[in-house]
Amino acid sequence: MSGIVNTEQAEHWSGKAGEVWVREQAMFDGLMAPVLDLLLERAGLRAGDRVVDIGCGTGAGLIAEADLVGEDGHVTGLDVSGPMLELAKERLSQAGVTNATCLLADAQSHDFGDMAADHMVSRFGVMFFADPVAAFANMRGALKPGGRMTFVCWAGMDGNPWFRVPAEAAKSVVGAPPPQDPRAPGPMAFSEAGYVRDILGQAGFEGIGLTTEEITLTPIGDLEQNATFASREGPAGRIVKDMGGGREEYASVAANLREALKEFETPDGALRIPGRVHVVSATAGG
Repeated sequence: MSGIVNTEQAEHWSGKAGEVWVREQAMFDGLMAPVLDLLLERAGLRAGDRVVDIGCGTGAGLIAEADLVGEDGHVTGLDVSGPMLELAKERLSQAGVTNATCLLADAQSHDFGDMAADHMVSRFGVMFFADPVAAFANMRGALKPGGRMTFVCWAGMDGNPWFRVPAEAAKSVVGAPPPQDPRAPGPMAFSEAGYVRDILGQAGFEGIGLTTEEITLTPIGDLEQNATFASREGPAGRIVKDMGGGREEYASVAANLREALKEFETPDGALRIPGRVHVVSATAGG
């Protein structure tokens, strides 16, 4: 992991967390498809653009971005997760994508050299830096003067039942873990709009824009499948593990979730879960 300063995150996403994302790639792609659509709509990538995707994961965004920039453009995907990048490379190859590459790298410390990218994008990949100001300053250096950054981040637990409901179900079974710094690296680290604006400003970005958008998450599978999944992964899984729970506790959380998620069930048995995100844009000055 040479050149990686966020070693804890790199180990996390190259360990069990990364393995889960690889194993459940179809689930996550289905769940997050509306978010990727929103990101690409706002980014406005054009033919010939040189694009960097931060936290590209298993590659769904890379495939879509490569199609948008065409043969004259290029997409570079960065991630700290080896397992996820291996799947991304495999998917790019299977899709016949030749204008995208993957790098195992930490965007906070990676030497981008003279990349001079037109655009940098990220779907939930920028909330995990130990020093976010340093990370965004380094990423700004990869953009050409006037180059743009567009990313999507979660806008807090209250507006995101996909996180809140499993967390509450887990706490009802094993109790609440000690409170954590809400700005610590993690999915909800950028919940505060003002905090995000401050980070980008300190990192040297200009023309900072932020809108908060309501979305609908589209997990694949039925209520039973999603209740089981959400009981073992994400916030519920972390809480049960941290509180020393085992098989019995996971089963109890899953049972609670089968009830709690019913309000999001559609007549055809699918789940449609409301969510709230920040869409953030900024420009690299000259």
